[in-house]
Amino acid sequence: MQAMPHMPDLPFSEEQKQYLQGFMAGVLQRGGLTFVGQTADGRLTHEPEQAVRDLATPPPAETLYGTPVDRLCKQERIKLAQHPLDIWDRVLENAAAGRFPEGDDVFRYKALGLFYVAPAQNAFMLRCRIAGGFLSSRQAHGLADLAERYGAGYLDLTTRANIQIREIGARDAANVLMALADLGLTSRGAGADNIRNITATPTTGFDLQELYDVRPLVRSLYYYILHSRDLYNLPRKFNVAFDSGGVITAAADTNDLAFVAVRVEEGHDVPPGVYFRIELGGITGHGSFAQDTGFMVPPEACIATAAAIIRVYLEHGDRTNRKKARLKYLLERWGVERFMEAVQERLAFPLIRFPRASCAPRPPRIPGAHIGIHPQRPEGHYYVGIDVPVGRLQASQLHALADLAERYGTGELRLTVFQNLLIPGVAEENLEPLCAALRQLGLSPESTSLRQGLVACTGNAGCPYARTNTKAHALALVRYLEEEAGIDIDQPLNIHLTGCPHSCAQHYCGDIGLLGVKVKTSAGETVEGYDIVLGGGLEADQGLARVVARGVPFEEVPPLLAHLLHTYLQQRQENESFAAFTRRLDPAALEALITDSKPSQTP
Repeated sequence: MQAMPHMPDLPFSEEQKQYLQGFMAGVLQRGGLTFVGQTADGRLTHEPEQAVRDLATPPPAETLYGTPVDRLCKQERIKLAQHPLDIWDRVLENAAAGRFPEGDDVFRYKALGLFYVAPAQNAFMLRCRIAGGFLSSRQAHGLADLAERYGAGYLDLTTRANIQIREIGARDAANVLMALADLGLTSRGAGADNIRNITATPTTGFDLQELYDVRPLVRSLYYYILHSRDLYNLPRKFNVAFDSGGVITAAADTNDLAFVAVRVEEGHDVPPGVYFRIELGGITGHGSFAQDTGFMVPPEACIATAAAIIRVYLEHGDRTNRKKARLKYLLERWGVERFMEAVQERLAFPLIRFPRASCAPRPPRIPGAHIGIHPQRPEGHYYVGIDVPVGRLQASQLHALADLAERYGTGELRLTVFQNLLIPGVAEENLEPLCAALRQLGLSPESTSLRQGLVACTGNAGCPYARTNTKAHALALVRYLEEEAGIDIDQPLNIHLTGCPHSCAQHYCGDIGLLGVKVKTSAGETVEGYDIVLGGGLEADQGLARVVARGVPFEEVPPLLAHLLHTYLQQRQENESFAAFTRRLDPAALEALITDSKPSQTP
């Protein structure tokens, strides 16, 4: 090979010096963040002003999965114009300029896990993917660092066993995504029309009664999703859960797809062992729990089955009407039998049709087991469920929790669908020092019946859709019930506050559910209020709460609920739950309780 001729060492010209100084100044202004884009003739450039967009946009398609393009809803047209995963150059460009996304890009950013939440906050919310709610102490430290460096110093635990970081500035959009990836985490697909964070039984792997450790299944599906580009263009969001048969619920029946562990004993026409029932179509905000399909699969077939189910939905879900695009509505149009036939056609192995009633009875869940000290495997060890009021943690608290998990546990944290977390693997001799350290943090392994089931979405303090300040109202409500009304209930009670019909806090599943609304008073003033629903429950206590009152100003809600709870304590039958009590009463009797507790005049 011929050597390159030696180039003489020539000094930079004045023009070259000025160019390099300008270039480096730009890099420094962007915090070391450099841009890469494409010029009109296809070359790569570091200068945003030289870049153009959509150079390789293919000719417009006539249909998308059989739907004529001219019938697609707005969001489908946005995705068709440019796939949301292909906007990294725009993320860099906007971050360098200190700009938030505009127009269609606001939707595309959600697919990367960045939500521009104006006008509630002129900032981004970062929604992570914490698959199964399994979080290492190293990752917890890293997330706390991100909240301090790029956010406002706090984190929110969510009802999908996930974490959100809020109040992120425009210039930090790219940096926070890269820093998250450095932790071995991602937010890709955490919003928009994607498979959201996978949930699982939070005690899996050390649960005393579970049928199957679902951690390998969660991990396998998580990575399958991340590396399957077609799964980032669903008709709508899609939720998946794995229920191991453990002591704490994963709220599996609220998911589009749930794999629920069951045991088949000897004496049937299938080999004995553990299988996973396939449940489909849960979306409680639209009035439906997931329904058993009549089929089950062995554990090793779960991921392939999930892939087939999701792709049938991908190709046949409604792309013309967002309100009818979830899996529930495809199942209503087709029926479960036809849908599962389409799934079977995609699989090289047979799905097992088997009556649910022929499976062994499921081990009972323990209400409230997400809070407190509970035995686990191996013997002599315990997990500690920590009360995190309405899911809000300061970064300093998460740093400290990560340290405690390393010092007294296994170096792991588990998130739950109740907006709290667990520290597993604590030896008996370490329980007392751990609990003392938690109390010093302003947290506790103990909670009252009202507080341990208190769930609240972000509310209008941080979400543009919410109509009420749910987190503040939730804390004020429980404070009133316990301190002013003297309510003391001897069994768990779930109160769910959600700020809008999206129902992120799953108000229809609570014993008491509150849906945020705007209320006009008799004086013509518009105030924050709630529709009230009663009698919801999950799994063994499954039921959709019934609407008993609409448009109640929040200041009337605490005394109204206090009256309801006092009446329940006075009139309940032996060991009767609040949900069972409300379900026993007919609508007229429930409405009478509400009417009796309302003030004579609305302010």
